[in-house]
Amino acid sequence: MKYFAKEYDVIVIGAGHAGIEAGLAAARLGSQVGVFTINMDWVGNMPCNPSIGGTSKGHLVREIDALGGEMGKAADANTLQSRILNLGKGPAVHSLRAQIDRRRYSEHMKHVMEKEEGVELIQAEVMSLTRNEDKWEITTQLEAIYHAKCVILATGTFLGGRIYVGDVAYDGGPDGMFASTKLAQSLKDLGVATRRFKTGTPSRVNRRSINFEGLERQDGDEVVVPFSFDGEYTPENKLPCYITYTNDKTKQIILDNLHRSPLYSGKIDGVGPRYCPSIEDKIVRFSEKPRHQLFIEPCGENTEEMYLQGMSSSLPEDVQLNFLRTIPGLENVQVMRTAYAIEYDCVDPISLKASLEFKDFDGLYGAGQFNGSSGYEEAAAQGLIAGINAARKVKGLEPLILDRASSYIGTLIDDLVTKGCSDPYRMMTSRSEYRLLLRQDNADIRLTKYGYDVGLVKEEKWQKLQNKLKLIEEERERVGLVPVPPSEKLNEMLVSRETTPLTTGCRLIELLKRPQLTYADLKDFDPERPDLPREVFEQVEIGIKYEGYIKRQFAQVEEMRRLEVRKLDPDTDYKTITGLRMEAQEKLNKVKPANLGQASRISGVSPADISVLLIYLNSKK
Repeated sequence: MKYFAKEYDVIVIGAGHAGIEAGLAAARLGSQVGVFTINMDWVGNMPCNPSIGGTSKGHLVREIDALGGEMGKAADANTLQSRILNLGKGPAVHSLRAQIDRRRYSEHMKHVMEKEEGVELIQAEVMSLTRNEDKWEITTQLEAIYHAKCVILATGTFLGGRIYVGDVAYDGGPDGMFASTKLAQSLKDLGVATRRFKTGTPSRVNRRSINFEGLERQDGDEVVVPFSFDGEYTPENKLPCYITYTNDKTKQIILDNLHRSPLYSGKIDGVGPRYCPSIEDKIVRFSEKPRHQLFIEPCGENTEEMYLQGMSSSLPEDVQLNFLRTIPGLENVQVMRTAYAIEYDCVDPISLKASLEFKDFDGLYGAGQFNGSSGYEEAAAQGLIAGINAARKVKGLEPLILDRASSYIGTLIDDLVTKGCSDPYRMMTSRSEYRLLLRQDNADIRLTKYGYDVGLVKEEKWQKLQNKLKLIEEERERVGLVPVPPSEKLNEMLVSRETTPLTTGCRLIELLKRPQLTYADLKDFDPERPDLPREVFEQVEIGIKYEGYIKRQFAQVEEMRRLEVRKLDPDTDYKTITGLRMEAQEKLNKVKPANLGQASRISGVSPADISVLLIYLNSKK
């Protein structure tokens, strides 16, 4: 028989990367939180790549940390190898990436949640979600009923999950767990419109069956940079990765068996990720390429499992074995976990506000892959914002909304709720028009104030940032005053860096403006240089070298925010506004933008339509 178990302020359904950040944030802001997971042993699981960060994703992790989230600390505590990507390019696209011990990461996150006052972690499958007067009601498989003021859906790929390997298809979640099918139907009954997306996971293979001789070894950086600004954990390089490549034999086996792939036989209806295709998809779409790169990555210190990044597939198991054994180093490989595709239910994020609350369901929030995104980092970022805003709603406070100029998190959420997504959304640096301002190195400077204001960032971290800002300001002032006389040694160094030698003296700041020179190059010619943390020198150098570009982007931000302050009534019927094109009326009525800035970013809304809206707002005023 059903029984009433408990009432919470906030219920989080799912304990993946989105659910963890949502539950912790809501609890740390004073809410009583219940976090429900199908399997307690897989809290914070990494069913796909055992890594955190990467291009633009590293930005997200550092932003999560700056706001008071947990992912960066957990990554630092369980790092196997750390590298900063794109160092040959400008600082806007430098991105931290770390290989992670996936089981230790999961244990770490589970323990953090267990210790958090205000969080109750519960193993139970949620079967239904309904509205009960002014509260939300969930029922578990064991017929327990729970109430909450707010509910956050962070279901990942479990909702209506279905596994595909060749001709074999069955209901299931990632890593051999079962799917959440009853909840999927309950959401449909509630009126939440969902759709089907797909993602894939490569094979995991046994290390002892790999021949590493002749493979390209990839080690971590000499100087390891942590994700977290707190410095609580010191990440280390412990294990290498390796690189190998497919060849003509691999390609031929895949082409000969395409008819057995559910991607090409029509069995899979879901839309897959555009920027992370399966190996069979890559072979077909990029047929001119003679080979495709494959990374062999460790899954942990205490396991022999290795992850084959770049080789996701839904081909039959026998075909997978055949094509893997054509690859150098994998001739005798033993597959421990077969690659598979998984199809799942998710929501059209246009149905959400920028707070990640549903427009039509008061107190109901979405986060992570449920919102149509892909990736652990994108999920965690959304979970953090959903958790903050659910806790603030419980207290009757206004939501925290990050705009595009503040963060990659703001860009991610704005893209989802304004433009929607026709395939799993992946964050990239190219998605931000302000990426020179939104660097990973200054995430704390940009966002700690928001975390401090809402109550997630503690006083100690806030004061640490204030001290850092003071040191940056003092050092910037100092290098503007330090004289550097010409000398034979200096000019030899300048010529070796392919920049013009000095004939007269100059200030140190003038040399730092030269793109060929760094702080390190000028150390011997700056005898009074103070002993400061690396990140202080980094901020001063970037600020000096890119000063003109940064000022230009700040001007663009001011123009964007001029439109953002012009609020639009969510109840506006745009079909009644004379002068708007029919397409604009339809798109505006679907998205219901919160302000003129958001309206200007909707696909199908032209500058002329924005002018009409400006006239409309002025006439109302």
